[in-house]
Amino acid sequence: MPQLNPAPWLFYFLLTWLILISLTPKKILKHTSLGTPNPQSTKTSNFTWTWPWQ
Repeated sequence: MPQLNPAPWLFYFLLTWLILISLTPKKILKHTSLGTPNPQSTKTSNFTWTWPWQ
């Protein structure tokens, strides 16, 4: 049964995962975050929510 013989597909499987693991962080790190919110520019609300079932 050729499915039990790992020689034909195990090398390609490991090589593919190695490539994906090594290239993916570089592509993800290229994207920069939008930044942290500025406390002076964000509006704060003193509204309190009242739950009708309490």
